[in-house]
Amino acid sequence: MSEPDPPRQITDSRVLAAYSHPLRRRLLDALSVDDAATASMLAEATGQAVGNVSHHLKVLASAQLIEEAPELARDRRERWWRRTSRGLRWSSEDFQGDPVTEAVAEAALSLNLARQFEIVRRWYAAPDDERAAWPNGPFSTGSWLKLTDGELAQLSEELIALLDRYDALGDADDGVQRETVFVFANGAPGRP
Repeated sequence: MSEPDPPRQITDSRVLAAYSHPLRRRLLDALSVDDAATASMLAEATGQAVGNVSHHLKVLASAQLIEEAPELARDRRERWWRRTSRGLRWSSEDFQGDPVTEAVAEAALSLNLARQFEIVRRWYAAPDDERAAWPNGPFSTGSWLKLTDGELAQLSEELIALLDRYDALGDADDGVQRETVFVFANGAPGRP
């Protein structure tokens, strides 16, 4: 199994704005799970009109977050899309010094957290029979740690490496049926 490409680091506020829009984020998430899809498939997955999805796909393509996958098309009219990078990362530090880019980064952070919590809340609101299929796996954890900035950065790197290792299992050709699971972690200075 080959090593996955490293995540793309977003440093352009226009790309971050394109990424952070709630529907575009859902489209990117869907393309992360399904690898490639048409506008019609994504419209069905998100409950949106095909024209609306097509518009947002064009915005994502202009930000180079997705690209066409013409080899998947059955004819000239069919357009398939895929992500240009398996993962995306960004840091608020890259957007400091300009009030406009700082505002974009703050909005992106807020929208990102809202999206992450929405996914987890949806799981806990799922019907009992759906949740019964996962009796052991879902978890929630929280810890108050005493760390330096460098130690927190190291923890972040180690967690991301661990998640990347488990992400690679999705590409394993071992005959095991795996389901989509969302995992996220945050670490930030704070007080109880």
